Amino acid sequence: MATKYSVSLEKVIHNNGYEVLYTPKATADIYISSKDVNRPGLILAGYEDYFDPERIQLLGFTEIGYLNSLSVSKRQQCLDKFLATHPAAIIITRNLEPVEGLMQSSEKYNIPILRTADDTSANMASLIAYLGIELADRITRHGVLVEVLGEGVLIVGDSGVGKSETAVELIKRGHRLIADDAVEIRKVSSKTVVGQAPDNIRHFIEVRGVGIINAQRLFGLESVKLSEKIDMVIRLEPWDSAKVYDRMGLEENYINIMGIKVPATVVPVTPGRNLSVIIETAAIANRQKKMGYVAAQELMQSLGMDGFEPIKQEIEIWDSNHNSESYL
Repeated sequence: MATKYSVSLEKVIHNNGYEVLYTPKATADIYISSKDVNRPGLILAGYEDYFDPERIQLLGFTEIGYLNSLSVSKRQQCLDKFLATHPAAIIITRNLEPVEGLMQSSEKYNIPILRTADDTSANMASLIAYLGIELADRITRHGVLVEVLGEGVLIVGDSGVGKSETAVELIKRGHRLIADDAVEIRKVSSKTVVGQAPDNIRHFIEVRGVGIINAQRLFGLESVKLSEKIDMVIRLEPWDSAKVYDRMGLEENYINIMGIKVPATVVPVTPGRNLSVIIETAAIANRQKKMGYVAAQELMQSLGMDGFEPIKQEIEIWDSNHNSESYL
């Protein structure tokens, strides 16, 4: 059974700048569990089928105008019928004044009432995007996530292979850290996974022989970022002389993360290899591929091998002992 996540109304208010008109209890104790929001025009008009009370409800010009057009008794009947479903919260947009009877009904049924100056459509879009991230399905995996030249690169590999040290070198070269050791991966759409650090270890890096460092304090605010889309995965592993590594870039390997195919590659580690430069190069090459250019294919064409098709295959990135839900 899929885990159902929630976010406190306090956090929703803080991150979206809402004004609190009424709340039946502390907003930190009220939780939102639906990614979707709703404009309740149909239920105000009397149609109740398929109404989802777990959604945040928005009242804009249309809804407020409709309610104001009703007689006092009819309006109160509509409001009572609507709020008796116990919606998660109601947001009034455009800084409109609550219709007569709304505040009394909200107190009667213990429904939080918020307000924003944003247009209804604009607020709906931003709120859906926000809830889509906060309530997304998620897993936690061992690794390091960095932003390299605009590409989110998830670096994985066995403990001690050099992931954190490589991240420090990338930070010193002007790139940004998102997470070290544990990466919380969220599926925010059918095509996108986003990574971030758990709150309790955000900005911290463990460097063997040095200890724990705070990247933000050591390298500055420009060295860290809260979250980033995962554009590619790189597995670092000790060089295996018996293994054949891709030397041309003609293999289109990928890893399946929560049902989404993410480009992946294996980089062997040996003394003297500059991993930070290699990862920078891999990030640039990955961006070129997304734009339709593959250097290896151009080379094959220049050699008269126009019909060559790249090999596409799913590869295993995490070892079985690295497949835990949490590394906290």
